[in-house]
Amino acid sequence: MTDPIRPTDAEARSLARNLIQSARFGALAVTDGDCLPMVTRIASVPGLDGLPLSLVSDLSAHTQALKSNPACALMLGEPDDKGDPLTHPRLSLQGKASFIRHGDPAHAHTAAHYLSLYPKAKLYIGFGDFSFLRLTVTRAFLNGGFGQAFVLTPDDLCP
Repeated sequence: MTDPIRPTDAEARSLARNLIQSARFGALAVTDGDCLPMVTRIASVPGLDGLPLSLVSDLSAHTQALKSNPACALMLGEPDDKGDPLTHPRLSLQGKASFIRHGDPAHAHTAAHYLSLYPKAKLYIGFGDFSFLRLTVTRAFLNGGFGQAFVLTPDDLCP
């Protein structure tokens, strides 16, 4: 059987970075307290490091799950209105979640950056139960469309 994974090239790296830069939401997969998978939609912006950043509430089930087990995956990329959804690019990131909470030295700078890209968050960004979710990527899988599968490293995603 032929390996479907292509060698990672500049075009694949660029497409993956573009998906991160343009995403404003994604599907976050976590494992809950019963060791069962759960998927939720979260807001997403490119962080200061170029990797996805989100604003999450401690009241949400996915945040509680990440506090217990920070391993997670995030899928970015949405199909256009036309065509087969499986032919449109998508990026699946595996990694570990960490949080930037109120009082953290990086919080104010991160908040300003986040609001510059997602201004509607000003309604709740100051609530005490909200913190920023960062994903430290360990591995990424890019499907650039039919016959265009790539495995990427964290370095491949750096701008």
